[in-house]
Amino acid sequence: MYSNFMEHGMEYAKQAVKEDDTGNYSNALKLYMNALEYFQAQLKYEKNQQIVKTIRERCMGYLRRAEEIRAVLDNGGSVPAPNGDVSVAAQPKTSPKPKDGGGKDKEDPEQAKLKAGLDSIIIREKPNVKWSDVAGLENAKQALQEAVILPVKFPQFFTGKRKPWRAFLLYGPPGTGKSYLAKAVATEADSTFFSVSSSDLVSKWMGESEKLVSNLFQMARDSAPSIIFIDEIDSLCGQRGEEHRHNLKTVVLVPFQGVGSDDHKVLVLAATNTPYALDQAIRRRFDKRIYIPLPDLKARQHMFKVHLGDTPHNLTESDFEKLAQKTEGFSGSDISVCVKDVLFEPVRKIQDAEYFMESSDGMWAPCEPKQQGAIKITLQELDAQELASKVLLPPITRADFDKVLARQKPTVSKADLEVHERFTKEFGEEG
Repeated sequence: MYSNFMEHGMEYAKQAVKEDDTGNYSNALKLYMNALEYFQAQLKYEKNQQIVKTIRERCMGYLRRAEEIRAVLDNGGSVPAPNGDVSVAAQPKTSPKPKDGGGKDKEDPEQAKLKAGLDSIIIREKPNVKWSDVAGLENAKQALQEAVILPVKFPQFFTGKRKPWRAFLLYGPPGTGKSYLAKAVATEADSTFFSVSSSDLVSKWMGESEKLVSNLFQMARDSAPSIIFIDEIDSLCGQRGEEHRHNLKTVVLVPFQGVGSDDHKVLVLAATNTPYALDQAIRRRFDKRIYIPLPDLKARQHMFKVHLGDTPHNLTESDFEKLAQKTEGFSGSDISVCVKDVLFEPVRKIQDAEYFMESSDGMWAPCEPKQQGAIKITLQELDAQELASKVLLPPITRADFDKVLARQKPTVSKADLEVHERFTKEFGEEG
């Protein structure tokens, strides 16, 4: 059946060029998108690399021409003359005329608006998350270093057939650190970092999403070396659905295929909680599909320390180990929420305290009623005496963690884990 994909694609392409040549740009646009869809379907099965190369080159030409036509139909901006062969049939002899009659050098105002919106997603300041802050996930970190760090520091390693990984899919249950790992990449990499959620790119208006995605990849090429991180990519490239989502997937497939010689310095890093929701054509475009599982015991122990930071506490190494043992099944996000709750326990003690004692340096701390020097007074009364700035928070204790953990449960179910483990056996690899 797939042998018909090429035939259908060529037929749609010929019709598109014919409509384009006669000025029926609305029909031409639809036909170009239909041709792209069939050619992309052919690429899924084609074994002959020379044919694959030819299809990719033609797809790039069709996509470029479709974007030019769409810019005119939607925005009334100027469109440059066709550049290079855009079809298997013939070169269009004319370009659609802009509605406002502007010249070729006039920038499309809608294009400028899209780029301005996308410009806001560029992370210009590094997030300050280091590799050492990411607990565990050694395989994932090694693969990302091979793709991001080593090619910049040691370009001589990547010659001939040895090329860096260019597309990563990080998948796993919610809260396991996929986005955190991406922040570490942004910190460590000497690259322009684009961080987007699918909600930034998916538009309810027909054609808007396609233009946003196309502009995103073009901006990444212009800013290369660069990294595009797409969170919740399943919302952008899920199973086939309505027409505009269908066309959007086609637009995304072209840069993922590596069309053109300027994509080798653009790394795509995507994350999803639902890998099975991805369209298989998109899933196959990722060189690496890495499972980000729940943290193991050592990773959980490390997370408790990282999230506590320099907050005063009296926990020992043994305490951290026991906390890790008690939180089996917790995600990184669960542990983060736990520690955040614990950080407020000293504040709660201060608020509930009825006795305080004053130290030799004039600072006040909550104490037991029978403790020597205890004075019956509340936080509100200390504040009334303008002593609020003199109140010291007690250090965090193991009992504070036990109190919080008694009411907190893990958020990832066994059923969720089984789904991701099954996907890993079929399509992925351990992180």
